Parts: sequence; C-alpha cells; structure tokens
Amino acid sequence: MSVPQLSAEQRGEQILAVFDTAFGELLAADPAAFRVKFRKMAASAFAFYRGTAGLFYHDLEQDKRGGPYLDERTSRVWIHGDLHAENFGTYMDAQGRLIFNVNDFDEAYVGPFTWDLKRFAASVALIGYAKALSDEQITELVKVYAAGYRERIHALATGAKSDEVPPFTLDTAEGPLLDALRDARSLTRFGLLDSMTEIRDFERRFAPGGGSIELDAATRYKVLAAFDGYLETLPESSLARPDSYRVKDVVGRRGIGIGSAGLPSYNILLEGNSDALENDVVIYIKQAQTPAVSRHITDSAIREYFQHEGHRTVISQRALQAHADPWLGWTELDGAGQLVAEVSPYAVDLDWGDIDDSEEISAVVADLGRATATMHAAADDESGHSELVPFSTERAIDAAIAADEDGFAGLLVDFAHSYGARARGDHQIFVDLFRNGRIPGL
Repeated sequence: MSVPQLSAEQRGEQILAVFDTAFGELLAADPAAFRVKFRKMAASAFAFYRGTAGLFYHDLEQDKRGGPYLDERTSRVWIHGDLHAENFGTYMDAQGRLIFNVNDFDEAYVGPFTWDLKRFAASVALIGYAKALSDEQITELVKVYAAGYRERIHALATGAKSDEVPPFTLDTAEGPLLDALRDARSLTRFGLLDSMTEIRDFERRFAPGGGSIELDAATRYKVLAAFDGYLETLPESSLARPDSYRVKDVVGRRGIGIGSAGLPSYNILLEGNSDALENDVVIYIKQAQTPAVSRHITDSAIREYFQHEGHRTVISQRALQAHADPWLGWTELDGAGQLVAEVSPYAVDLDWGDIDDSEEISAVVADLGRATATMHAAADDESGHSELVPFSTERAIDAAIAADEDGFAGLLVDFAHSYGARARGDHQIFVDLFRNGRIPGL
C-alpha cells in the first residue's frame, strides 16, 4: 500500500487524531481504564496493532485506489472488521458442537472482503517478526494463508458438499486447533460458575470481588429492564424453557481486554436449562462500539439497516458464524445499543505462544485461511439478510480472484510486509507518546 512518508512527529499527531476519534469520549469518561489498555498496547507491536483498528482503516482510506479484486459486489460483503491472528478460538454452537473458528465480532460490518485479508496478513508479519522469522518465511506464510483462503472459497463457490468442507471440530481439526478444542472440552460449566459465584441460602449468587461491582437499586432496575428487551431479540428456538431466563443475580463489571476499555458492562446469572445449580448460565450485557471500518464506508443503506451498534454486532455475528451462540441478542440501556451473549465456559483462544515450529505455523495459517473463507461464505443471500448482501458471496469473491489468480497472494504479501513495518514503527511512536505524557486526557 502507499502510505505518505511522515516524520515521527507528524505520524504521532496523526495517531493522536485517530485515537481522539476512536476513543475520545470513552477515554474522558474512564481515563484509568485507558491507562491499563495503553499499557497492554505498549507491550508489543502486535498488541498495539490489535488495539488500533481505527488507525489501520485510516491508513487504508489514504489509498484511494480501492485495489484489485474489488467490484460492486466484493466491496459489499459481511466482513469481520478486526481479523488478526489472535481473533480465532473455540465456541459451543447452537447444535452443541465445539467449533474452532473466528471469534470476537465487535468490529463486524459490510465492506470490501480484501480488508479482512489485509488485516490478517499484516498480523502474520508482526507475529512472524516477533518469532524472528525471516522476510522470506513471512512471505511464505502469507502465501499459505492466501492459498488456504483461495482453495476454500473456490470449493464453496463451485458447490462442494458440506461434508467436503466441514467446520473445524474435534473430529476434523489438527495441531494447535485440535489442542484448543480439547482444552475447551476439558472445561466445565461448573468450573466457570465456581470462579464467579457462590452458594448462599441454597441459591447461587455472584461472589463479591474479582472485578464485580454491586449495583444500586436504580441501576439494577435499568439493567433488568434492558434484559427484558433482550429476550424479545432471541430466536424462538432459544425459548424452549421459559424458566431458563429467570434472573438470580446481577452485577456490574469493569471493561476488560484491549478492546473494552471504558465500556460499561454487566453480568446476569440465570437459571439455565434445569433447576440444578450446576446448569446456571452467566450472560453479559456490554455497550457496543462504533466499528472502526464503518467510518470509511459511505453507503447510507448499510448504516440505516441497523437499529444501533448492539443490533449491528449481533446481526453481523449471526451472519458470519453458522449456528451462533443461542444466547446471542441485543438490547438498549441508557439510550445506547448493547450486545448480549453468554460468558461461555468453552471459549479457548488460539495460543500462539507455543507455536514455534515453522511447519506447524504454516499448517495453522493455512487452516485460518480456510476458516476466513468459510466465514465470508456464510454471510450472503442465504444468511437471512439478503437486503444487504443479495448475492452469493463465495461466487462473487471466487470470480474476482479468478480474474487475476497470479496476483492474489502477491497483493497480500506486499501489504503484509509494508504495513507490518509501519505498525512496528507506529508502536515505537505510540510508546514515546504515552511515556512522555503526550496522550490528552491521561
């Protein structure tokens, strides 16, 4: 990509301007949370990259050419919005299967499919650099990712049967993906509940401490009213046992993680699918954010399709993820859109810490390419949201790539190296801004 050559001082001002747009209001409301967030981002170039989707799309916006492989259809598909190498992991789907796939759909939107691929490719360059891989090795990894994506998109576009392109499950996954699924299988609902709750007077309640915040009566009332609104957004199939939704307790939570700083959230303890205490369910209500990519998509029909950001997040996840979490829904609280989902006992993220063998890294990256293609293919005219994407995504993408097969991997390789280097430089600029008190409001 072509990025204007700026001095460190000029780029620093640009980074601060993007931060103000992305984080300004939340930072002003909770500076302490952002000090924690920024310290996490300062730890490595990859952590910085994870926390700066807004900067990434700002830079893509500077490249006005749009790029190859993009036409009227392939520029209007459901995308993840923050696809990097650590946004993959396990979940229990609505059919009770443990699946390894893309996770964390907070930034999902409708836009060019290549933006997901470029964001992932640059993350591979950053991980490869951190593992001291050569530029040639990084090039090969990005090519492997492109080949995995291309192979799966073509298979889906040409009508491959579902058993020919199965999801990554305990029966089909290999290597670190299978390890993650086995780790998830070893977890239990009881273990999660034991870490968050206690039994008092023969009933389960949230335990004090551990980041939970007791609510005053007025706030509790508002949260329960929002919960009632959430119930109306669930699929009918989720409402098989009305007692499942009996509320046992409610607490506040401080925003955790790089992407959640300053966002108010709440945990609700529910009865679950039986009266047994070990089957209780914890769901969270979290204020949804404006996705970074949406600031660079001008189509008003896309923006107007969503009631609010909570609605957008849920509709996007349901489109991109086959058989999504049956507890997934949305609501409003204090006029802001909220995402609601289960605090899953079976969520295990892909851990890159022990993936160091070059052949193993290559196999994982190839599988993540296939997972990306499966995600893009799920969200099309058959996903229930044909108003936004009224065509077969996989066929449109397959045709676009087929028009220039030879250039596809090269496009991602060039971007990975150029933006990976840019992100490493930006990370150092950011650290200097932070340590020298240059970030307003902190």
